[in-house]
Amino acid sequence: MGAGHDTVARELARRARRQGHHAHIVDLLKLLPGGLGTGLRLFYQASVRHFPWAYAGLYEAFLRPGTQHRPSGLPLARLAGGRLTALAERTGTDVVVPVFHLAAQLTGHLRDQGRLRSPSAVFLIDFAVHRQWLHPGNDLYLCLTDEATREVSRSITVPVETTGPVVAPEFFAPAAGAPAWRQRFAAHGPGRPPVLLSAGAWGAASELGGTARLLAAAGLLPIVLCGGNERLRARMGGIPGVLVPDWVTDMPGLLRAARVLVDNAAGQTAVQALASGLPVVSYRPLPGHGADGVRRMEALGVSETAADGTALLEALGRLSTDGAERERRIARGRELFRGDVMARVAALAALSTR
Repeated sequence: MGAGHDTVARELARRARRQGHHAHIVDLLKLLPGGLGTGLRLFYQASVRHFPWAYAGLYEAFLRPGTQHRPSGLPLARLAGGRLTALAERTGTDVVVPVFHLAAQLTGHLRDQGRLRSPSAVFLIDFAVHRQWLHPGNDLYLCLTDEATREVSRSITVPVETTGPVVAPEFFAPAAGAPAWRQRFAAHGPGRPPVLLSAGAWGAASELGGTARLLAAAGLLPIVLCGGNERLRARMGGIPGVLVPDWVTDMPGLLRAARVLVDNAAGQTAVQALASGLPVVSYRPLPGHGADGVRRMEALGVSETAADGTALLEALGRLSTDGAERERRIARGRELFRGDVMARVAALAALSTR
C-alpha cells in the first residue's frame, strides 16, 4: 500500500544483488485471487485521499496497539498463501523479507504451519508499531528504532534488532541535481527559502492549499509534491507564489536543495529527508499510522509537530536558517541510520541453509 513499501523493497533488492545474491520483489496484493488486491489498494487510496475519517476508523478497529481483542488481517493474507509458498519453492528462496504488515502476518502464519520452509525476516518500516505487523511465527524482526524494538519485544518472543531505516545511497551523498533545483527555486521565488510540502505518492493531505498559501504569504517558497494526484496538482498550480513540479525523479537533488520538509505521514519521504540532512516539521498528519508515526518521530527528537499555522511558521523560520539548532536536528536525524538490514538478512539465510 503506497510507494514507501515499494521503495524499501527495491533498495533491499539492490543491496542483495550488489552482495551477490538473487532477489525477487513480490507484491502480496497481486498474489490475492480475483483482483481482490487491486480492489483493496483502490479502497485504501480513496479512503486516505477523500475519506480520512474512514481510514481512522479502520485503523482503530484493526491496527491500533492495545490489549483488547481486534480483528486480524490473517484471514485476508492467507488467501495468498498458496501462491507465495509455490513461488518460494520455485525460486529456491533462502529467506523471505516482508516489508508490508499483511505480508508479515502471512509469513508468520505459514512458518507456524510448516508450509514455508524459508525463514522470514520482517523489516518493520514504520516508526509506529501497529499490531498487524506482529506474528510470533516469524523468525526475526528488524526495526527502525530502539523504541520500536522494545515494543515488538514486549509483544512477541522472537529475536528483534534495531537496524535503522533504509534509503538509497544517493540520499547520503552530495546530489548532482541540487544546483539545478536551486536555480529553479531562484527563478520562481528569488530570496524566498524553499520549503517542501509533501503529500506522498498518492497526493493525500489535509488543507494543503491553505498551508501553501500561508507559507507563500510569509515570504517562503512552497514546493508542493502531489505525487500521482493530477487533480491536486492542478489545484495547487493555481495558487500564486507556489511551485508545483511534476512527478519528481530526482528526490536526492530536490531534498538537498530545499531548506525544510513539511510532512504529514512519517513515511519514506521523511526518512529520505533525514538521510539528506533536511529538517522535518510535521503538520496536519494523516490519521491512523500517519499521526502515530509523527508522534514517534517527534519523541525521538528527529522532527517536531506544529499545532497550528503560527507554530508552523515559527518552526520553519528557525529550521530554514543556518545555525546550531538546524545542525543539531540534522545530526539527530542521521543518527537513525546505523545498520545494514541486508547483511542481517543474509546472515539469517546462511544459517538456514547449513
